[in-house]
Amino acid sequence: MNVTIIGGGYVGLVTGTCLAHLNHIVTIIDIDKTKVDAINNAKSSIYEEGLDVLLKEHIGKNLKASLEYSSIQTSDIVFITVGTPPNPDGSSNLSYIRFAAENIAKEYMIGHTQHPIVVIKSTVPPGTTENIVRKTIHGSIPDVNVGYCMNPEFLREGRAIFDFFEPDRIIIGSSDQVVIDKIKELYEDLDAQILVTGSTAAEMIKYTANAFLATKISFSNEIGNLCKKLNVDVYEVMKGVGLDHRISPFFLNAGAGFGGSCFPKDVSSLASMITQHDLDPVLLKAVLSINSNQPEKMILLLKNRLVSLNGKRIAVLGLAFKDNTDDIRESRSIPVIEMLLSASAVPVCYDPKATKNMMQVFPDLIYCNSAKDALKDADGCLVMTEWQEFAELDAEFSLMKNRIIIDGRHILTIPDAEGVCW
Repeated sequence: MNVTIIGGGYVGLVTGTCLAHLNHIVTIIDIDKTKVDAINNAKSSIYEEGLDVLLKEHIGKNLKASLEYSSIQTSDIVFITVGTPPNPDGSSNLSYIRFAAENIAKEYMIGHTQHPIVVIKSTVPPGTTENIVRKTIHGSIPDVNVGYCMNPEFLREGRAIFDFFEPDRIIIGSSDQVVIDKIKELYEDLDAQILVTGSTAAEMIKYTANAFLATKISFSNEIGNLCKKLNVDVYEVMKGVGLDHRISPFFLNAGAGFGGSCFPKDVSSLASMITQHDLDPVLLKAVLSINSNQPEKMILLLKNRLVSLNGKRIAVLGLAFKDNTDDIRESRSIPVIEMLLSASAVPVCYDPKATKNMMQVFPDLIYCNSAKDALKDADGCLVMTEWQEFAELDAEFSLMKNRIIIDGRHILTIPDAEGVCW
């Protein structure tokens, strides 16, 4: 099929590249010329394992990027994968969604040779497909036979290529059988359970899934905080809990908390929606509160060991919000670094992939080229990201001035590391 992807960010770039690998003809549209040029030169603007290989395989063949929207005119399917950043009140900013819908309408008015289908893959509040995308497009071109679908993405950063080709489910949110059949055909080479729902239910599925996973993490952290007081290993506890098939062992890892582009934003947006309907999101507010407090607990552990952080050199290992990505959005390292700076400490940072991005937030920090360099003469160490190379550190900790090590991710194997929850 001819496919246009509006939005060349994380979701759009991964989705477009993987669809090209399924032999579709894909054009990725973005307003950022630097990003468009990078894609056309087979260079990813993000770090995602396996993405560069697929880009080099398909760019210039059945995959390209463009600043123009003209590919919409000949597309069977148009994906909207633009961002929906949070407003100050936690609700979702849908201005990019509206802008994408307006540009789709403009191109259809110029001319279209297919019966197009518009697919929303961005995470959007329930009702967005019908009340914003459909109304915006049909307000401009009421006589065009446009189909609509909500098709949420479930891509884990750092494992997105695997998740695209090995999905545990594909959600098709539409009541139009022609649309449903077309989307099934688009993904026919993937072996996954397909669930067909209404578009509003599909939108709600994405929010609910992310909120539930975030709740599991915050629940584990609350239990972990108690386990630390009781001198109980929370990982041993959660291993026993996770053996219950009704619960599963996933997302029960206590530690520094969750971050990234999805969980914090989506939980806040869902809580905002609940409030707008005159309900009180008690549980979701607690999820966000627990997550917000976890980084401070790491700083308190450090203070208890060092008494004062003033002038102390603190190695911060890990800047990305999780391993196998360079994404620092809502990374737990950010509030930790802010608290260290407020206490007049000297953060010395290292991350295998995310240093460049963190430099945009903290340009004046000390950044190192290795964990070994960051640990040299350090008065303390905070491990913030579960990179595998950190698990293999051992003798490097002997380079520290004071061997005080706080592990926020339960990744270290050395015996004298203290965990935030264990």
